Amino acid sequence: MQMLKEAILRQGRAINQDVLLVDTFLNHQVDVALMKAVGEEFAKHFGGRGFTRVVTIESSGIAPASFTALALGLPLVIMKKQTSRILTGDLLHTQVRSFTKGTSYELTVKRDFLQPGENVLLIDDFLASGEAAFGVLNLAQQAGAKVGGIGIVIEKAFQMGHQRLEELGYDVYSLARVKSMSEKGIEFL
Repeated sequence: MQMLKEAILRQGRAINQDVLLVDTFLNHQVDVALMKAVGEEFAKHFGGRGFTRVVTIESSGIAPASFTALALGLPLVIMKKQTSRILTGDLLHTQVRSFTKGTSYELTVKRDFLQPGENVLLIDDFLASGEAAFGVLNLAQQAGAKVGGIGIVIEKAFQMGHQRLEELGYDVYSLARVKSMSEKGIEFL
């Protein structure tokens, strides 16, 4: 997606070979026009496949997932990383290791929002090693739901996440596939 690649080159900043800072348009300040275009692109790719919900992980996936859900006319479910006194009831849990933060967190969703037999579309901001996606897959499996597609805004193609998910048969559609990055620049596949 050219508009996204241009935003990454213009506003993104590679901190090092593993971390890409895109807080000016994606995960701190949000360029809603860009996210609307992102959502429409995901809807074009994944439309007509019988999805029942769009799911994402808080918080950086919320903007692209919201616009995707809007474009598809589907509800959005936000899986939680943070515990809360009001997040109670019949919950599904799994542990996820965050590549960016180097820590683990408990990913949680209410069973009411992920039902058996559902076909869900996962939208997330980044794909690196795939750990977050595997956490969502685990929760879907616990619920008896299936993940019918995975939409990624920015993929670090030099890491193994995409390959690991495709080897299991998942349709992974990434809008910007970063081949390499450093303080000197960013190169796309």
